[in-house]
Amino acid sequence: MSQPPLLRARLSADYAGRSHVLDNAEVTIEAGEIVGLVGESGSGKSTMALSILRLLEFRGGSTHGLLEFRGKNLLALSQCEMRSLRGREIGLVLQSPLSALNPALRIGGQIAQAWRAHRTGEPDILELLEMVNLPPDRKLLDRYPSQLSVGQAQRVLIAMAILHRPSLLIADEPTSALDAVTQAEILNLFRQLNRELGMAVLYISHDLLSVASLCQRIAILRQGEVVETGSRGAIFQYPQHPYTQALIGAIPKLPFAVPDTVLTA
Repeated sequence: MSQPPLLRARLSADYAGRSHVLDNAEVTIEAGEIVGLVGESGSGKSTMALSILRLLEFRGGSTHGLLEFRGKNLLALSQCEMRSLRGREIGLVLQSPLSALNPALRIGGQIAQAWRAHRTGEPDILELLEMVNLPPDRKLLDRYPSQLSVGQAQRVLIAMAILHRPSLLIADEPTSALDAVTQAEILNLFRQLNRELGMAVLYISHDLLSVASLCQRIAILRQGEVVETGSRGAIFQYPQHPYTQALIGAIPKLPFAVPDTVLTA
């Protein structure tokens, strides 16, 4: 008997005064797979991330439909049960690290709090820093978020998200605040973590080129609905939906050839 996918979601979501922010938006992720969710601003990408984690209700929204993780119905869980799952089995990286980190706490204290949310004892924080390509230096742990660069702060967020070795990492626009060089480094870090930890990644972005370089499958989100899903090669070489075709057509043409390995699955 075949194993169920790691995550299977077909979700609708509403906010007070605004309905159908998601409209049966469907995403499936297999264990160890990197899936991209692409859409323009306002398409519902972040709402999808919050809905999967059952956090939308804290922002005045509601989620219904199908949401299964390892075959378990997450919509039937209480918030107490969801708190035991968030961070431990599903990690989250947000797009604005300096806003996501607590400005009043040192970095070491924030990592320790994330650890104690699910475990006792002390984590090997220096090893964790090395995993996200930060110097294993205790001086960094004594700094406040405002004393870090944006790239360093994003790596700290990623470190906290993988602290408990989750099976799934949701990365919501994690490179939008970064320069091009740091963006490439963060994408390489996601590849490394996927390879070394066997961790699946849902990479949410409006940037098609970063999605093309990282993801094995891609789902296209338009006005709350997933209009097309396919392998990286299929989406970029043979897009079927007019919206997908328009997105691909809007990519600036490069003055040099793109290697086939970027586009093939």
